[in-house]
Amino acid sequence: MYNKTKILLCSVGISMMLGGCLDMNSTDTNNDNEKAKETLAASSGDTMVSVQDYTGEGYALPYGKETDQIAEANRDQIEEATIKFFKENYKTDVYVHNIVGARDGATIFVESKGELQFYTYAVVPIDELGKKVMIDKIWADEFQVENAIKGGLYHMIFSEEFKKLDNYLESLAAKGQVTGKTKEALQNAGGHGYMTPYYFIALTSKEEAIKPVYDLYISNPDENTENLRNSYEEGLFIPENFKVNIQLFMADKQAKPSKEIFKQVTKELEEMNSIPKGTYSFSLNDNFIDKQSSEGAKDNSLKRGFPDYIIKE
Repeated sequence: MYNKTKILLCSVGISMMLGGCLDMNSTDTNNDNEKAKETLAASSGDTMVSVQDYTGEGYALPYGKETDQIAEANRDQIEEATIKFFKENYKTDVYVHNIVGARDGATIFVESKGELQFYTYAVVPIDELGKKVMIDKIWADEFQVENAIKGGLYHMIFSEEFKKLDNYLESLAAKGQVTGKTKEALQNAGGHGYMTPYYFIALTSKEEAIKPVYDLYISNPDENTENLRNSYEEGLFIPENFKVNIQLFMADKQAKPSKEIFKQVTKELEEMNSIPKGTYSFSLNDNFIDKQSSEGAKDNSLKRGFPDYIIKE
């Protein structure tokens, strides 16, 4: 029998690396994730690449060399089964962007089609000895997929507020000193809900305000935005349960994270009143990203986050 928890840990180290919105409190879980990261790091050589050049190529998961090859040989049927899975279980059409082998399975990175935008993933078990892909056992972590959809719904019903945040971050990038991840990197190595090149949204399991919106969407995916917005329970919103994680990179390959830019952006975020309510974190990295993990945070990164988040109420 395949242990879904083990497959998830090996397949989706992304949840921990991208900010850990999963409610994982178990010591065993944390240890397993650390071991997986150590194994991946030990097998990697010089894996750093400029963020402007990173498209997700080279993204890898622990113990995935053999299963990656098996998955690629069965790509067409995996894609077909994944599209069917999300349509049947979450009433959502998706694009399949990338399939990455891991221990006992492969992670399938998908993006939603249409107005509702989000990235997420599914897992297909693989019998490595028999070189068999278990198409009928494709599954996804419910919490992650539901939160991905909820993040997309948040962006949809508060589009004006998010537009102000997007315009601000895009204006910073236009000045040429900072940049974000490429669209291809999000597609091929993202999987973390609503994402842009500059930030991603994460919800805790306690976020209740969006639940009626989610229920309405699942019952009628064609529901108009106004009705979705009207079903939002604003009185249940708690900023700490809704996180916007902003991550920028230096545009110059030789530049270290700029303290001046970091202070400027932090101050401006603190002063903004028209961006979405919630809890904001901000990190500024140098120009390089690890192509195997899609991670840009390093020892020299400048960070504003726990326990000193920027709170918008």
